[in-house]
Amino acid sequence: MSDDEEGRGLGEADSGTGRGLGEAELGGGRGPGEAEPGTGRKLGEVELGTALGRRATLVQFSSAFCQPCRATRRTLAEVAAMVDGVAHVEIDAEERLALVRELRIERTPTVLVLDAGGAVVRRAEGQPRRADVIAALGQAV
Repeated sequence: MSDDEEGRGLGEADSGTGRGLGEAELGGGRGPGEAEPGTGRKLGEVELGTALGRRATLVQFSSAFCQPCRATRRTLAEVAAMVDGVAHVEIDAEERLALVRELRIERTPTVLVLDAGGAVVRRAEGQPRRADVIAALGQAV
């Protein structure tokens, strides 16, 4: 997983991968059961290691030496603190390799926005902007 590329906002496409939060991978989609918006795949306490937020959950996949992960952690924590019922969960990608593979997390940070039931409504790779996180939460709540 590379963490040296500049991140894209939650609604922007990543020119290298063609993926922004909620956008399908260019050149082929993901299979059923994978954490892409609209696939019906849900994440819960078992997968995340903690309870979902009452209204939405911001899931961040990070790695130890990922500089953008630190800034992403601050941004997501600030937004979660601002919006009632929103939780921020950070997952160490190296410690949860099975989940990383299942969800096809290819770089850190990767952010998933889950609705109250744990369904993935948006996805992004790279460091998101605060305004994009707030806008993405609008789809989840």
